[in-house]
Amino acid sequence: MINFNAIFQIVGILLMIVGVFMFTPIIFSYYFHSGDELPIFISAVITMIVGFSFFWATRKKDHTVQKREGYLIVSVGWAFMLIASSLPFLVSGAIPSVTDAFFETVSGMTTTGASILNDIEGMPKGILFWRSMTQWIGGMGIIVLTIAILPILGIGGIELFVAEAPGPTSDKIHPRIRQTASALWIIYVSLTAILCGLLYFGGMSFYDAINHALTTMATGGFSTKNASVAFFTSPYIHYVLIVFMFLAGVNYTIIFFLVRFDLKRVWNNEEFRGYLVIVVFFAILASLMVQHATNGPWEKSFRDATFQVVSLITTTGFVTADYTAWKTSLTALFFILLFAGASAGSTAGGIKLIRHVVFVKNSFLEFKRLLHPRAVIRVKMNKEIVPARILTHILVFLLIYLGVFVIGSIVVSGLGMDFLSAMGAVATSLGNVGPGIGTVGPLDNFAPLSDAVKWVLMFLMLLGRLELFTILILFTPYFWKAN
Repeated sequence: MINFNAIFQIVGILLMIVGVFMFTPIIFSYYFHSGDELPIFISAVITMIVGFSFFWATRKKDHTVQKREGYLIVSVGWAFMLIASSLPFLVSGAIPSVTDAFFETVSGMTTTGASILNDIEGMPKGILFWRSMTQWIGGMGIIVLTIAILPILGIGGIELFVAEAPGPTSDKIHPRIRQTASALWIIYVSLTAILCGLLYFGGMSFYDAINHALTTMATGGFSTKNASVAFFTSPYIHYVLIVFMFLAGVNYTIIFFLVRFDLKRVWNNEEFRGYLVIVVFFAILASLMVQHATNGPWEKSFRDATFQVVSLITTTGFVTADYTAWKTSLTALFFILLFAGASAGSTAGGIKLIRHVVFVKNSFLEFKRLLHPRAVIRVKMNKEIVPARILTHILVFLLIYLGVFVIGSIVVSGLGMDFLSAMGAVATSLGNVGPGIGTVGPLDNFAPLSDAVKWVLMFLMLLGRLELFTILILFTPYFWKAN
């Protein structure tokens, strides 16, 4: 029997936390006199009241959380958080359409970065800050933040953590889940603050610096400028963002070890080495191709190419140039990068590099198994045997991911988009990247799309952010059957 009391207890906590975060944009509303402080305040109060009502109504109930409850908490929790987070856009009238307001919210919370706004710079400052804040909240996963305080309430958090981060790695910084979540958020907040300071030092206003710091560490890609990061012509700003986008795509366990100067554990991690090699390889390859296509200064070719490679691999989605205008082969290269993904345990979306590494290793060893059919040949990561269950999980994930991409492209194409643009829109939504190809390229946005297409893409964003299984398992008969 599913314990709905535990589900709504935790959903109530989630909404109260979202409500607290929702008060923060009011500071900028007052400072810039943007006139949106009252709508934001009303939205925050409504969110807090609903959250407290859920929490109070279930305070004396059984709070046992098992696997079923964990998956439902994540799914139901995200649904309520998305509804609540869209309120500032709707109440203020900044985005009057329900579909568009929800699209911007889903894109923010899932850190996709696809936008329907035609004039970002004309948005009220408080609303624009809330837009960036949705990405920062969704980046690490507000649910991971919540499980840091669940033990205080007598509610276990391990099942929730597994559902929120269902990737193939189970590394923990600390043996206790609350300590793990706390350490992750300390690192997350610290890196955000450092990046904000560096951007401010590089010439950004404090408002622009804090917004870009929030969305960079979340690998979200929302910008305060219509031209995205291309608005800022400073090479210093570009290189700083390249470094921090790269860091945002690193497993936070590795960052923890890096902070402790445990460099041996950092370098011995195969996923990190693979991530570094792939970024360097594609950065050099793209730089050479951009240089050949534009015949411009080498430093600018290297900077633009490296920025786009890191931005796409980490699923951040910032742009400094229109990569679809360079060369057809470069467009194809960047389209492939939409399926890469950075490290598991990072804020990046996408397939995740560790799945690619394990899949390639297993495929290569299959040739060896053909020659030695009686030998027991195991796949290893970091000198440890990868369990058969994980191998199966990865293969099934990749197959489902490909299937969802194909079906999604057909559906979106059937709803009116040309097939190339449909593939770009589906790939970038499912991978939580932001810019795609075709009519949803780096200099375009998603405003012209029909409402039907937007709702399909919203579902794909959420599916990609929660790594398929957390959502799809709800559609299986096994989930709802009693033990």
